[in-house]
Amino acid sequence: METLKVRAHVGGDGILKLEVPVGLSDVDYEVTITLRPEMTREQWQAYVEETYGSLADDPIERGEQPPFEVRDEIE
Repeated sequence: METLKVRAHVGGDGILKLEVPVGLSDVDYEVTITLRPEMTREQWQAYVEETYGSLADDPIERGEQPPFEVRDEIE
C-alpha cells in the first residue's frame, strides 16, 4: 500500500480531475479519496487570532537543564 498526497483545484464545473501516475499498468487499485478544503488566508488568520495566547494561563516552563557534555573534537 502506498499513500500519495496531491493538491488539486476544482474548476468552475465542480468536478475534481486527478491524473496520478502510479508506474504500473493493467492492474486494479482500490482508491480512497479524502476531500479537505484548504483554509483561506482569512480563515488561517482567524484561527491564529482565536488561539493566540491560549496557554497564557498555563505557560510551559523549561526545567533545569543537565550540565553540558564536553566531547572530543572531530578531526
